[in-house]
Amino acid sequence: MKNRNDLQPPKDSNIFRGIGDHLRLVWLLWTDSRVNPLLKILPLGSLVYLISPFDMVIPLIDDIGVFWFFTYLFIELCPEEIVAEHRQNIINTIEREWKERPVYDFSEDDIEEAEFTEKLD
Repeated sequence: MKNRNDLQPPKDSNIFRGIGDHLRLVWLLWTDSRVNPLLKILPLGSLVYLISPFDMVIPLIDDIGVFWFFTYLFIELCPEEIVAEHRQNIINTIEREWKERPVYDFSEDDIEEAEFTEKLD
């Protein structure tokens, strides 16, 4: 059995990255056929509550809180190895996009002169 700390998001991330990673993880688990379909009711039910006109206390705060709680519960109840796999894929994707972006070095010889002509119809 894996340590639950291995399944937690990185601590160096900012709040917006954390929200994005959380939502992306929910989506990846939602679309994964290895996750029990009954578990997929949790995020679906919280999304229905989010858009429903019924509110318990303060409209926006309780909607977001219920949505966040049930998506968190969904992640916690999913199999640990699937959560770890998807979380690692998210981390690798972010690192690859930021660190492996090619750097283009253009010299003056690479630039061609061109003329702009406007076509009038």
